[in-house]
Amino acid sequence: MIKAAVFDAKPYDRPSFEHFGGLHDIQFRFFETKLGEDTVELARGADAVCVFVNDTVNAAVIERLHEFGVKLIALRSAGYNNVDVRAAFGKIHVVHVPAYSPYAIAEHAMALLLTSVRRVHKAYNRTREFNFSLNGLTGFDLHGKTVGVIGTGRIGRIFIDICNGFGMKVIAYDQYPAKDSGIEYVTKEEVFAQSDIISLHCPLTDETRHMINADAIGIMKKGVVIINTSRGGLVDTEALLEGIKARKVGAACLDVYEEEADIFFEDRSGHILNDELLSRLISMPNVIVTSHQAFLTEEALNNIAETTVNNILSYFSNDGICDNELCYRCGKVEECKKARKERCF
Repeated sequence: MIKAAVFDAKPYDRPSFEHFGGLHDIQFRFFETKLGEDTVELARGADAVCVFVNDTVNAAVIERLHEFGVKLIALRSAGYNNVDVRAAFGKIHVVHVPAYSPYAIAEHAMALLLTSVRRVHKAYNRTREFNFSLNGLTGFDLHGKTVGVIGTGRIGRIFIDICNGFGMKVIAYDQYPAKDSGIEYVTKEEVFAQSDIISLHCPLTDETRHMINADAIGIMKKGVVIINTSRGGLVDTEALLEGIKARKVGAACLDVYEEEADIFFEDRSGHILNDELLSRLISMPNVIVTSHQAFLTEEALNNIAETTVNNILSYFSNDGICDNELCYRCGKVEECKKARKERCF
């Protein structure tokens, strides 16, 4: 039996993991706490650890896991900016879930946009108090507006399809454009300057961190709507707040936040929120914040669990080879074993 420790586990995670794990003789131990240097001891005795976006898997944690004999880090997400993959090379293999439901995230991005521009959240609160006034609820048509999509992977392309259905003009930027996609690619600066709406669908890397900053906002259209359902670190929160206060940014739709790790996924309603930037964001009438829930559909949860279980099985029953293993950026391009479908180490 394979033993796997699941960190940052929530009630909605367990049914799918227990179902697919039970089919394949994998024993999951669920911990509500996040993985980090203070909690890594909980992984003793496990063959694998399963982590999510706000777990901390730095070099120190990886070293301890390696000492415990943990063989595999299985991310139940596509993004892996919270894992020091270079530190893992030669010690612990790392796998992820490259796609679980791109529709879920793309649809949530559009839901946030529609809610914001048609003031649905404000109307909902009013009518619950029997206030049926329409004052202050004027929105705008999406049809004919220019939407700039940054990142044209599966999620970005599905979001583009949705936007096309609304009759919007789509322009996009991606460091690696999708060939023969029919997408109109422009420079990042042109996306900033020409778009009425900008939606982020790219990973968080050293190059993309704070992509939306004061300089970027400075060249955007007055009243631009910014959507982020990818990673919080793509947006410089202080710059965004200044843009909102200056009336340059017309609205922000955020499912992620750069300092979300100790806040999101938890009930903080009975506590004073110590994060001043997030408090200020939430207080803005033209900002919608959801707590990293874009992925949260039944289909996505099942796909995450099934793919994670298959990743674990692939590693432990296929001589350590798994198609969803991450690249460790070891620099050995000429000798890349992953490209030959072999174990990286």
